[in-house]
Amino acid sequence: MLGRFLLVGASCAATCLAAAQDNYEIQVYGSDTVKKGTTMVELHSNYTLRGTTSTINGVLPNDRVLHETLEITHGFTDTFETGFYFFTAYRNDQGYNYVGSHIRPRWRAPESWKWPVGASLSIEFGMQKRQFAEDTTNLEIRPIIDKQLGRLYVALNPALEKSIVGSNAAAGFEFSPNVKVSYDVTKVITLGLEYYGSVGPISEWDTSPNQTHQLFPSVDLNLGEDWEFNFGVGYGLNRSSQESQGTIIKMIIGRHFKF
Repeated sequence: MLGRFLLVGASCAATCLAAAQDNYEIQVYGSDTVKKGTTMVELHSNYTLRGTTSTINGVLPNDRVLHETLEITHGFTDTFETGFYFFTAYRNDQGYNYVGSHIRPRWRAPESWKWPVGASLSIEFGMQKRQFAEDTTNLEIRPIIDKQLGRLYVALNPALEKSIVGSNAAAGFEFSPNVKVSYDVTKVITLGLEYYGSVGPISEWDTSPNQTHQLFPSVDLNLGEDWEFNFGVGYGLNRSSQESQGTIIKMIIGRHFKF
């Protein structure tokens, strides 16, 4: 079992790796959903240390820009949750700007099915302002598969993304796989590697120079079941990634509340 998971993870990482979810919400999802009657509040803070410095295709530069996203997710049943996202961008010369919002329902395979892996399906839909993205309305379908093997954890998110309104609306679904492999060093500290990739339409992948590939060494702190903490630094693995995404510092802080 371990060999198969490592082989799948390595294959995904070698062929498709990483694109950073537009630098607003950089996360490889696990299969678990928020517990019924519980609300999770997360703040995603992503700072681009080195990125684009000029307006490209009508999109503002992201160099030295802080992207902060408020995510609120509520568990409606034992296997169903819905998340809401509110995106912002901050530049010294512009202050804070509201970028857009998304909604994301997610279903999880119940434990009674006794599958050997965790599995869920996320569908995300939303809009963002034109000056922050070439595509103003998007749809994402994200299958999620994960497995805890002792101290080792593996998660695969082979996402499919589609522009509904914007420059790429005529294109089909694009393949954007994400992979996470982590290891529990102690009961509190987990070290990991996260991969984010965008390789182009599923019908015909882009050539290698036009794909984006990013690697995030990361650390998770296990501070109790009510808290989430993730920190990582992302690097582009090819020229296209370095020019479009740059170097990114990301942090996620989350808290679960019962209402």
